[in-house]
Amino acid sequence: MIEVVTEITIHAPIERCFDYARDIDIHTRTVWKHTHEQAVAGVTTGRIGEGDTVTFEASHFGIRQKLTSRIAEYNRPYLFVDQMEKGAFKSMRHEHRFSKLGEQTTCMRDTLRFEAPLGVLGWVAERIVLKRYMQAFLESRNLKLKALLENK
Repeated sequence: MIEVVTEITIHAPIERCFDYARDIDIHTRTVWKHTHEQAVAGVTTGRIGEGDTVTFEASHFGIRQKLTSRIAEYNRPYLFVDQMEKGAFKSMRHEHRFSKLGEQTTCMRDTLRFEAPLGVLGWVAERIVLKRYMQAFLESRNLKLKALLENK
């Protein structure tokens, strides 16, 4: 299993950061454009909440694929966890944690744990390609989310 951790400081209130991070419309605007990611089932617009599911369709490595996740844990405005129910990975769990650094400052920390299918081949792919890819994907998205929240 691979773990990717990102952390970013955002100059915006914790509640606003939490709500933006779980907004499907904002999510599709802040991911890489070349993936053409869109929500196609479950909650497809607005904010996702406890127990809700969403299915995203996107192109990664030139392959169009779907991933369905459920909000497995939810504690507004501090934590929500989306866990893969169906998709290309053997397993995936994404923890979104928020901590208040001040009235107008929030620390957003993502911890993504995933395991590729295909046994030894998946193990190799995780270490050679997927870890860097997912790290870059999350960092890019978080910078765009920060810019939106800080109105830059």
